[in-house]
Amino acid sequence: MRFLPHTDSDRAQMLARIGVADISALFADIPSQFHLRPEALNLPAAQHETAIQRSFAKAAAANRNGSDHRYFLGGGTYHHFIPAAVDYIISRGEFLTAYTPYQPEISQGTLQSLFEFQTMVARLTGMEVANASMYDAATSVAEAALMARRVTRRKQIVAATSVNPRYREVCRNYLSRLDGDYTEVTCEGYTTDIAALCAAVDGSTAAVIVQFPDFYGSLYDLAPLRAACDQHGALLVLAFSDASAFALIESPGALGADIAVGSGQALGIPMGYGGPHIGLFTCKKKLVRQLPGRVCGQTLDADGKRSFVLTLSTREQHIRREKATSNICSNQGLMCTAVAVYLSLLGDAGLHSVAQRSAAALAQLIAGLPSSVHATEGAHYNETVLCFPDPDSRDRVLAKALAHNIFAGIPLERIEQGADRAALLVATSEMVEPEDIVQYLEVLNTAA
Repeated sequence: MRFLPHTDSDRAQMLARIGVADISALFADIPSQFHLRPEALNLPAAQHETAIQRSFAKAAAANRNGSDHRYFLGGGTYHHFIPAAVDYIISRGEFLTAYTPYQPEISQGTLQSLFEFQTMVARLTGMEVANASMYDAATSVAEAALMARRVTRRKQIVAATSVNPRYREVCRNYLSRLDGDYTEVTCEGYTTDIAALCAAVDGSTAAVIVQFPDFYGSLYDLAPLRAACDQHGALLVLAFSDASAFALIESPGALGADIAVGSGQALGIPMGYGGPHIGLFTCKKKLVRQLPGRVCGQTLDADGKRSFVLTLSTREQHIRREKATSNICSNQGLMCTAVAVYLSLLGDAGLHSVAQRSAAALAQLIAGLPSSVHATEGAHYNETVLCFPDPDSRDRVLAKALAHNIFAGIPLERIEQGADRAALLVATSEMVEPEDIVQYLEVLNTAA
């Protein structure tokens, strides 16, 4: 669909119809210092359509072909293999939508795909209920905090600083205009300080938010925190970034989470310059009435045939109005379908293999590190922090790796404000082959 701009005559007629002199009058209530003047945009002169197409084609050609690159990137977005069937199926007209349909009589296919998505997500996370998705992991975490406040009728949220900084930033923003406290418990040493979190929980705490594996990839024992939450009547919210982990390690449900939220990007969605993602949201069945978004359910029609409907949709656009659990007005329906197709194609055994290979690649990388570089201690899934002697040696490694078409990791300070500039967040997946690790280690040995 091409953009066809309005002519000067079109604009004049519209302005005359609504009774204003010019377009700037429509923005008169915005203080002038916030107005963006056309000359400030520094736009090039107008071009004809073929010239514009040629210009964009030239710009697109500057993108590097990623097929020969090796990725050791994580931090919330991961490079996993995606079967070609995923893209083919979600491109079909009957699935190509981002929305939850409201007319079940004409939308059985889409409703069924969402129902199957919910079932698979609930199974993978070990939780009793899953909704039909959120925008991304960050908004899922924020909505979990709001849900915990509704359920417990308390106002304090406690979060570990080992939760992805972007998740915490969005959560902090959501809560910033509400009464109550939002407290972050500092976790030193690139892991989660369970003892400090337990000490922060009291009778006013609505929920404790932790990430598992945490932002640094660490695995730890959640049992003491579960006990502290039980003692004080608080909810345990477990966030996650790479959902493939639960094909290998214990699921949020097995760990005692009341609410489990996170990203489904690793399940069939490409990295795509950081988006689109999909937010997964699951909880215990007893909390379902406070679940944000909507839930698709299975029922029988008037003829006794299996059919699908919107079972729960406590949103503001419907009858709930001010009693709505959330203001989320859409979902990632197309991404739901991608996740469902991906999980269907891989099955339990396939996803378990993905998780095993991802974890094994990290173990192989850590085992070969030179003495000048060390990984953080403790158990990890497929992500960890590499610590270099100084920022210069880390940056040399990044530059040399890139020259060999290796994205060696994410400088921690790019995501976490004030982080050590000698630290590098590194992740592996089943896409990392043994020879990729050998080349990575060669770069470390020669440049670190």
